[in-house]
Amino acid sequence: MKKRSLKNPLLLLLAAFIWGVAFVAQKEGMDHVGPFTFNCVRFFIGAACLALALPLLDKFRSRHGDFQKGSRRDILVGGAACGAALFVAANLQQIAIAMQSADTNVGKAGFITACYVVLVPVLGLFLGRKSPALVWFGAAVALAGFFALSMMDPLMAGQGLTLERSDGLLLLCALVFSVQILLVDHYSPLVDGVRLSCVQFLVCGLLGLPFTIWEGPTWAGLAACAVPILYTGVLSSGVAYTLQIVGQNGVHPAVASLILSLESVFSALAGYVLMPETGLTGWEIAGCVLVFAAVVMVEVSPQREK
Repeated sequence: MKKRSLKNPLLLLLAAFIWGVAFVAQKEGMDHVGPFTFNCVRFFIGAACLALALPLLDKFRSRHGDFQKGSRRDILVGGAACGAALFVAANLQQIAIAMQSADTNVGKAGFITACYVVLVPVLGLFLGRKSPALVWFGAAVALAGFFALSMMDPLMAGQGLTLERSDGLLLLCALVFSVQILLVDHYSPLVDGVRLSCVQFLVCGLLGLPFTIWEGPTWAGLAACAVPILYTGVLSSGVAYTLQIVGQNGVHPAVASLILSLESVFSALAGYVLMPETGLTGWEIAGCVLVFAAVVMVEVSPQREK
């Protein structure tokens, strides 16, 4: 029992690490192909990886308790709805990363995207879900963190209150990710999560095909960014998602969510190590700390216990 309680959180930590490093791969991929092309290919690879992993995952989960695959209709409808939301969110994020200057640390994108953890309970109000006071305090802290991340440096430089377009897109991305999470929350009790995610990735790839054709990618460009695409497709989508499924077995959901939220921290560290020419200013570091503090507050709120 003790062995499993240590092993599973480590699997979740590894998943968070893979997702954090993926921000570096996403930034490097923009040197060779367009954002829609990058996401289209990675999501097709992710769908293929999950489809290949399904037999092994089914066998594993059947040994640790029964699970409902769900009806084909629920899987297709749910996958289409979640995939459409993920398509918008992921491409907003990728376009924002492409717009960032070369010396911008990818951790900034990771922390702004992490605001979805705070936005989810806020949007839940429209579905009749009340949130405790700690969640609202966390939302206020996250807002302060976003202000420090995106607006304090221009303000201190005498440029006034200006918001970079990339930061605005990332905040919009976090909002759409919140919608996608609520859709997953609705459909996940009805169907198997891995199958739902597989269809979701496939829908993302299909929706991206027209935009990919419009961008006009070349084989040379795809070959040049093969490593970033394979990393995000195979490791970030296929392997990390599998680690999450296996690692969450027997781990309290609040603890699992908190471990996975370390993705934003790993994105900043990966930026420092793998892209040493990038960095975070003092105000951006303060903003990262505030956003992460907000994420922790939301994850440990009484709502999570329910």
